[in-house]
Amino acid sequence: MKQLLLIVTMVILISCGATVNYDYDTKTDFSVYKTYDFYPNISSSLSELDNIRVMKTTDSILQLQGFIKSQSPDFLINFFAKEFITQSSTTIGFGVGGGGHNGGVGVSGGVPIGGDEIKQQFTFDFIDYKNDELIWQAVGEDVLKVKAKPAQKDDYYFNLISKILKGYPPEKK
Repeated sequence: MKQLLLIVTMVILISCGATVNYDYDTKTDFSVYKTYDFYPNISSSLSELDNIRVMKTTDSILQLQGFIKSQSPDFLINFFAKEFITQSSTTIGFGVGGGGHNGGVGVSGGVPIGGDEIKQQFTFDFIDYKNDELIWQAVGEDVLKVKAKPAQKDDYYFNLISKILKGYPPEKK
């Protein structure tokens, strides 16, 4: 019984969090890309504060990976988000039942808890600066509370962007 509970808990934890999908030009030699900058006119649909969070987080992760921010970059980074307000999928259930002697009645329901959430689809595009061609793209999805505090947003974007940038540069196959 304890093992079953442990397995169920692990499956739930693994299934939580951001999901990321990658696409890239398989003919591209990613080893030549050493410097980056952000697209000059990013229209992300995020607030200015969130744009700053995304850029600072991206800078820190890419610089840890050895990339250099430059005014004459090898590639440009563009990002944008699509957001949808949804109700929390966490609920408290309740039920009433009865039965006996070939009859039964049952009523059940659930009450959402935790408040509204923002389901965010976040896209990163890496564009070759000289050729103006898309070379790599990642689309990540995750959920953020509508009433998230600034520190929670910092953590949210750090976790999401970390998962997204794990796939860059793509592994040679």
